[in-house]
Amino acid sequence: MPGPVARTGAHRARPPAAPARSAPPTPATPPTPPTPSASDTATDVVRWAAFSCFLVPVILLWYGTSLAGAAGTAFGLAAVTAACRVLLRRSERGATRCATQRGGRHTRGGTPVS
Repeated sequence: MPGPVARTGAHRARPPAAPARSAPPTPATPPTPPTPSASDTATDVVRWAAFSCFLVPVILLWYGTSLAGAAGTAFGLAAVTAACRVLLRRSERGATRCATQRGGRHTRGGTPVS
């Protein structure tokens, strides 16, 4: 069996370890918010209109308008809101119908396509 190895004071110094490489920094791009669909937008508009149908008469009463005047205003706002809701729904259906008709290529009969 060989004897103990004599160590000399001249041992090799290791070079410092290189720092771990990480991915290069990328510019921070904020996430884009999802685009609301037309249906969501129309629903939000109708909700705000319904809220105003309640809020406006309350404020009118607060400022001293007669009960009949506030009730007439509430009725008028409700009628306008209902009409706008009908028109919004009709336009949504029309937009959906147009979107479904667009699409693939239509050839008439047996017309050759070049």
